[in-house]
Amino acid sequence: MLLAVDCGNTNTVFAVFDDAGEMVGEWRTSTNANRTADEIGAWLVQIMALDGIDRRGIDAAIIATVVPATLFALRRMCRHFFGCEGLVVRATDTDVGLEVLVDSPQELGADRLVNAVAARDAYGTPVMVVDFGTATTFDVLDDRGRYVGGAIAPGVNLSLEALHQASAQLPRVAIGRPDRTVATNTVQAMRSGIFWGYVGLVEGIVRRIKEEMGGSGMVVATGGLAPLFTDSTPVIDLAEPNLTLRGLLLIHRRVNG
Repeated sequence: MLLAVDCGNTNTVFAVFDDAGEMVGEWRTSTNANRTADEIGAWLVQIMALDGIDRRGIDAAIIATVVPATLFALRRMCRHFFGCEGLVVRATDTDVGLEVLVDSPQELGADRLVNAVAARDAYGTPVMVVDFGTATTFDVLDDRGRYVGGAIAPGVNLSLEALHQASAQLPRVAIGRPDRTVATNTVQAMRSGIFWGYVGLVEGIVRRIKEEMGGSGMVVATGGLAPLFTDSTPVIDLAEPNLTLRGLLLIHRRVNG
């Protein structure tokens, strides 16, 4: 079985795929660069066991991280707890089968690369991926299947936190779709402004990208908030929360034949 690790700025997701490519387990924890390999491994082995998965069944691992400080612990965890060397996804030296047309491939986040691989496999090209994470990223593949770049915006929760921290009288609120745009209290006004403002941001960037790229192609959303925004704007065609994990499976299969 394959252990796939998607380490983001806020959360790290672990998933196990069986030999047929079916996901048999998925677990999420907060990303902490100070956690040791033993801390991560002990937690993961225990939570896997609760779902009936024996760590001895894991014979391969793949890692995508946008937090370089976590890499040492994640690789050591794979070796110590699962007896395998984790394949690390990098735009510059991992054969993902994707032509990358950006100025500095070494700066391309592994998650964005993995999302592009998964979207091309599942939906063809041209295709755009909108990933609602700590940052919201827009990644574009042209009609020849080449990764041509994209855009990065502050994530919606990051925007909410910035609004709270920079304003003495504005509380910390959770994101959600308001029933009305015009609010009658402060909390609802914040929710309305952030949510519908963010919908406008997504619609505007998607529209401009499509104009530059010729106006065609599917738009796929991923990340924890993908379903919320997919249901709130027609510019997103569908949500696939496990897109990154599926991309890791595809890349592992490609690299290992």
